[in-house]
Formats: sequence, C-alpha cells, structure tokens
Amino acid sequence: MLDRNVIQGRGFRNVVEDGRVTGFQLVLRNPNYRGVAASLLDGVEVVVDGERVPDSVPLWTLQGRTFTLDELRATTDVRWQLDEPATITVPRPGGLATGVHDVEVLVYLRRPYFPPMVSRTTFTASAKAVLVPPAPEGGLRYGVSTYSYTADVYTLMTLEDVLADVADLGATGIEILGEGNVPGYPSPDPAWIDTWHGLLQRYGLTATNYGSWVDTEMWRDRALTGEEAAAQLQLDLRLAHRLGFTSVRPKFGVTSWQLDPHPVWEEAVLRSLDLAADLDVVICPEIHAPTPIRHPVTQGYVDLIERTGSKHFKLLIDTGIFNTAPVLELSEEIEVGDDGEVPEHLRPLAVPMADLVEVLPHVHFIQAKFAEVDDDLHDLHVPWGEIVPTLLEHGWSGWLSSEYEGRREPYRGADQVRRQHALLRSLAGAR
Repeated sequence: MLDRNVIQGRGFRNVVEDGRVTGFQLVLRNPNYRGVAASLLDGVEVVVDGERVPDSVPLWTLQGRTFTLDELRATTDVRWQLDEPATITVPRPGGLATGVHDVEVLVYLRRPYFPPMVSRTTFTASAKAVLVPPAPEGGLRYGVSTYSYTADVYTLMTLEDVLADVADLGATGIEILGEGNVPGYPSPDPAWIDTWHGLLQRYGLTATNYGSWVDTEMWRDRALTGEEAAAQLQLDLRLAHRLGFTSVRPKFGVTSWQLDPHPVWEEAVLRSLDLAADLDVVICPEIHAPTPIRHPVTQGYVDLIERTGSKHFKLLIDTGIFNTAPVLELSEEIEVGDDGEVPEHLRPLAVPMADLVEVLPHVHFIQAKFAEVDDDLHDLHVPWGEIVPTLLEHGWSGWLSSEYEGRREPYRGADQVRRQHALLRSLAGAR
C-alpha cells in the first residue's frame, strides 16, 4: 500500500555512484485521480530546506526506466499509474546530510481535457523526510519491532508494508508480537508460514525476537499452574522456531507496581529450558520500567541464569528504564494527579550505565524503547549518547530493536523509527 501523502515515507535516500554521493532520491505517488501517459508529465520542482530545484532538473524513474524531463515528454509507451510510485532523483554532489529535512514538491501534469490555458495543473505536497545513514559495519545490529507501527498495521499498512519499511531504512532485524502479528495464532496456516519466510528473504530481514505472553490470570477463579504456564511458553517457543526467531520474550503476569512476575514464572522457565535448548531459542524475560536493574526481579533472573548455567535463558533490556524525563504522551490513557504530580510508576528511573555494564554479559536483546525524537535528532527522554557508547565500549554486539511507544497519529511510528535509526547510527558511526 502507498502512503496517503504524495511524498512517500520510503525511498528518501542519498544516491551513491562509483563510491561517490551524487544526489538524493525521493518517491512520489501519483497525486491525480487517474493514471496518465508519461508524456503528459511536465516536471517536478523539489524544495529541500528552502533550496529550490527547478522542475527541469530532476530525473524520473517510472516502470523501471529513468528519463530526463525532455525524454519523458517524448515517450509513447510509459505511464504513471495510480498504484505505481515514481522515483525522483535530484543531482546534488555530496547529497543531503543525515537527519530531518523539510521537503516540498510541486508536480506538474498536463490535462488535455482542460482548456489549454489551464491544462497545466500543479499538485503540491510537503513532508518532513528523514535521511538515515547506512548502518556502521560491525558492532551493534539494528532492527525494529512491529509494535512501533501499532494502529497503522492492518489499517494503513499491511504486515508486508511494515517489513518493506524496515528494510527501506536499512535495518536488518524484525521483531514481532506473536498474538499481534500471526494470523490464526496459535495455529497459523502453513501457507502463511511459507509466505512469512518468503517475505524475510525478499526484504533481507532476520527474524530476531518473538514477543509472547503467559497470562497467569487468564482464569477468573485461579492462576495458571506451573505446568499450564510452561505449556503456554512452550507453545510460543515452538511457533517462534517455526517462524525463524532465535529468542522469545515471555511477559508473565505481574503482582506489583514494580512488575514482580507471578511466582509461577520460575517453574515455567525451568520446565521449558530443555525445549529451548533443543530448538536453540533463548528465553529472555524483559527488564521494563518501573523495574530497575538493581531490583529483586532482575536479580531473580540473574540467579537462575547462574544457577542453571543455561545459554538459553538471558535478559532482555527495555531502554525505558534509562529515561531521564517522564513520558506523558503514550498510546494508552494516563491519569496525572490533580496537583500535576507524575504517578510513581511513570517517573523516570534514570538507571545509570554502571548498572547496565554489570548485567551486560547476561543481556541477549535490547528493545530500544522511545517515545519521541525531535527534528534535531534529539531524544526527549532516552540518553542514547550514553547508552550507545557504553554498549560499544564493552563489546556488546546484539540487536538494538526500535520499539516506538509514543503518540499513535497515522504514520508517526514509521517516521519516528527513521529518526531513531538516524540518531543511533550517527552515534555509533562517531565512535
């Protein structure tokens, strides 16, 4: 599916030829109500950060062929269909800088069924477009969670659109929510599983982490037994393995504001470790605010890791624990007291980097939780300038998986993920 905006979220990038950056590209959908012959196209002006490029300069790529404006006007066998985007290439030595750019386009189409004096029609569109640099080689690996696209996926975007978006920004890992993204869960059609693997191959993505739930209080009259909890976890371990995932995050029901997991968690894990080893899937419970690293919950997980010596039970860190400012604009409703005081469970923990370093040998996966990156690539809550160097200095080379959890306006998640990747890669590349 195409974005509603004429300027598409995907496809905004610098053009590299023979090792040199020679310009930049953006992708447009046809702004008209019908497809047109390419000979009726009359140019496109591109304005980036106030700098205007005349309508005769950009190159057009339609149906796999690239044209100058004069060549386009002379074509007899090319069309711009409503469902086919056009790639616009703007020559510019050195291209554009990493970050957020104000982009405007004026697309000119001739309509022969209008009187000649008004047949040249102007379609105008604008957007804030994010130029994401290539991921630095070595070190950290960059992925995205489908949770980032909540409210957009299945309404404005298909699951394939999400994968295409992730691949387009140069990420290589995809994290999903089992019950949120697998049709027919917990028993998807084998044909869908084949389609899933085909999409991973098509977009060059690695299945990273599979989010699952162990709903300890699913019955109104009692909690799950250890055996029942283990059965739920094992069901997801098997399904994750079939889908190519190498880790599973089980979210156990909690019993306190500090997210103490229901006591059944330990039995469920111990009953499942052999299966996890057989499938080579890591079980990694989440350290999530308001639980800090120095807390009995985290210590309980570490104790089990050290006691069993298992390589298939490790930690998942949610970077919301490092917030230095409260996030008050979430997708869920939040009640703030009449005096404006932030509820205790929403107060920033500002967990120090020293605590992260202490448990880093046990950390398998990091959900790069965030809520807003501004136009200057500054995260308003998470201190990435401390987190990224800490990970690199201590040789951690796992997945950083973007998990946007801010306002759910249409396409905002996709835009924010691009901003976060531009920020993270800039910090990593500066090392």
